Amino acid sequence: MIEVLKDGENYAPSTKTEKVVEPDQFQFAAAFLDHGHIYGQCNGLCDAGATIKWAYDPNMARCKKFCEAFPTVRIADSFNQILDDPMVQLVASAAVPNRRAQVGCQVMDSGKHYFTDKSPFTNLKQLNDVKHVIDQTGKKYMVYYAERIHNDAAWITGDLIDEGIIGKVLQVLTIAPHRLNLSARPKWFLNKSCYGGILTDLGSHQVEQFLHYAGCSDAIINFARVENFYHSDSTGLEDFGEISMTGCNGTSFYTRVDWFSPDGLRTWGDGRTFILGTEGTIELRKYLDVARQAPSSKIFLVNGESEQEIDCLGRSKFPFFAKFILDCINGTEFAMTQDHALKAAELSMRAQEIADSRGMSQL
Repeated sequence: MIEVLKDGENYAPSTKTEKVVEPDQFQFAAAFLDHGHIYGQCNGLCDAGATIKWAYDPNMARCKKFCEAFPTVRIADSFNQILDDPMVQLVASAAVPNRRAQVGCQVMDSGKHYFTDKSPFTNLKQLNDVKHVIDQTGKKYMVYYAERIHNDAAWITGDLIDEGIIGKVLQVLTIAPHRLNLSARPKWFLNKSCYGGILTDLGSHQVEQFLHYAGCSDAIINFARVENFYHSDSTGLEDFGEISMTGCNGTSFYTRVDWFSPDGLRTWGDGRTFILGTEGTIELRKYLDVARQAPSSKIFLVNGESEQEIDCLGRSKFPFFAKFILDCINGTEFAMTQDHALKAAELSMRAQEIADSRGMSQL
């Protein structure tokens, strides 16, 4: 089920799909519910058959609200109660971004896998610390890159590219406007030390899509920029960012991220992706088709055979979550490799560092 939402924080799709485990075979907990994406993370896991056992947050009101959406969940007295439960195999979390790595290390050290909201880190030291714990424990540190794994058109596009329908990918271009809705944001949202910057945050989604669609394991950063164009009263906010990269296989990438979705837009952002291949092109309209349909999730495909408009809404069944559950059980990497999840975050943070060193323009 996908609703028309004015605020991306509340984007939490759910779908009817085949359950890959029996009830209670794969149990997980939700902890530190600071961002609304935790609902999407848990919907995806529960849709695929996982059983949510515990919820924990220091804010009891937040816990009780979460239990309204997941009424069978039990509220844990402490985070340690979750860590000490041998039946819990995975912890999903949407903590304040600068705390996500610390929480993840605790989870992996306790012998459980970890599923965090993006961005998974706010600096490169956290990344290195997490890599060390992954090596020590063998547990997964997986990231909820929802703009691809929880979007029908974005997921199906990956399948089409794998089938060779547009040939070799030459360029990926993404635009990702978001609605700011500042009055509803928590204090940490305006504290750059908490969220890491717009490229670290929103940019990590875009870099992840580029690496996936282009089949890249790494990239060099050509250019990165951040600005606060229009919110001078919110000094910790960056409302605009852009990145240019070249993939290790020569593929070109450009993205623009911003907090300027107009109030007249029916959803929180007109996210689009344009992919150029040697034998065709793809355009994704992920969340709506402006002035035509909302919600919507569409692919516009042109190749040597035809022009197509492909309606994807409700068609993908969001396979990432079933694959991820089975990866946790079997030690495989069919949903997303660990290297890929970490590299997307690393490149977005390195782009942020370049933009920060460049400074903001005086407009």
